[in-house]
Parts: sequence; C-alpha cells; structure tokens
Amino acid sequence: CIADGDTGYGNAVNAKRTVFGYARSGMAGLMIEDQVAPKRCGHVSGKSIISFDDAVQRVKAACDARDEYESLYGPGTGPLVLARTDALLATTTAQNEENDDDGFDEAIRRCLAFVEVGADMTFLEAPRTKQQMIDYCSIVPKPKLANMLEYGNTPITSPAELKQMGYTMAAYPLTLLSASIKAMQQSLDLIKRGESTDDMILTFDETKDIVGFNWYAKEEDRYKTE
Repeated sequence: CIADGDTGYGNAVNAKRTVFGYARSGMAGLMIEDQVAPKRCGHVSGKSIISFDDAVQRVKAACDARDEYESLYGPGTGPLVLARTDALLATTTAQNEENDDDGFDEAIRRCLAFVEVGADMTFLEAPRTKQQMIDYCSIVPKPKLANMLEYGNTPITSPAELKQMGYTMAAYPLTLLSASIKAMQQSLDLIKRGESTDDMILTFDETKDIVGFNWYAKEEDRYKTE
C-alpha cells in the first residue's frame, strides 16, 4: 500500500518524521510533494510550490529517513519514496496557459533532482499532452506514476499505452468516487419518479456478501453453542 504523505507536514525534518511514521505503520511506500501547505488538488488552479532547493531537500530528507529506517530494521523494510512535483501548472502563468514550456522544464528539472537525491519513483503531475508524457518518460530515469483523472488536464490513456510510453504505475484517484456519485444521483432520480431501481443496485444477498454479513453468519454458526 502506498500512502499520501502530502507535503510531509512541515519542513524537511517534519517530512523525515512523516516517513518514519508511515514506515512504522507498515506502508510499502509514500508520496512526498513540493506544494506549499495547505496543498490543493493537482488539477485545479491556484497551486503554489516551494523553491527548487527546498523541494529537493524535502525529498532528500524523505529518502534519508527510508535509508535510516532500513539501517535499523534491515534491507527492504523502508518505504518506497514517490516524489511528486506540481511545478508544471504552478509555474505556468494564467497569461501563458497555451505555452507551458517553462512549467514543464521546471517540472523535469525537479524530477531529475529528486532521482539524484534518491527518490525511488517520480510523479510529474498534470501533463497537458501525450507528448509531454512521452518526453517526461524519456528524460527522467527510474519508475514513474501517471495520474488518470477523468476530465482533468492530462489525456486519459490506456494502461497499455502508458506502459509503452514508459510509465510504471497508474492512479485513478476519482474514478470510483465519481462513478458512485453518478449512480447515487441516478438512483435518487428513479426514486423521485417512482420508478424501479433494480437495474442500479445489487441484490440484497450480494450486498450482504460484499459487506461481510454472510461471512459473519458463518462465523457465528462456527462458534454457536447448544
């Protein structure tokens, strides 16, 4: 499981403490990013990022924490460090949205620096074109994450094409939430119109099985006394 460590919740020392905390909880990895706290969704306007030097030190501290944890508990026990940058959109000005070369160049610069200080994986948030995605994958070494946010800034791309580009992992952060909201809206509309919701829902037994009722009933029978 990979946790979201956000900004590390403070300076570089706080980020280091955050990594140790997630490691002790059993996380296999965590993401650390270069936004200013409080952070925002990567696909909305108004984002701010910390300076290049501060961002690199934040990621370095996270990597040091990973390494120090492994020195205490053994090789492979430290969490994977996924370093994220929001520099592309944060650096692109509102007056120059059609040409975000400066923002992309800064995002690449940061990803390369994150790798240099030990990040296991990078995440360049919100590329606007497939060409930017391809360029990112060809320039920056090590594994990379793609964020597939429907109706966001990044072109939705199939897993097969992402792999061909050079991505290692893909996140779908709002797909299930958005689908759930749409299903609830449609179900409420059917109820309002007095129509059946059968096509929108699972059977009661299927629901019981998914939430654990059926398992609990079997366990109850297992320990039942006369």
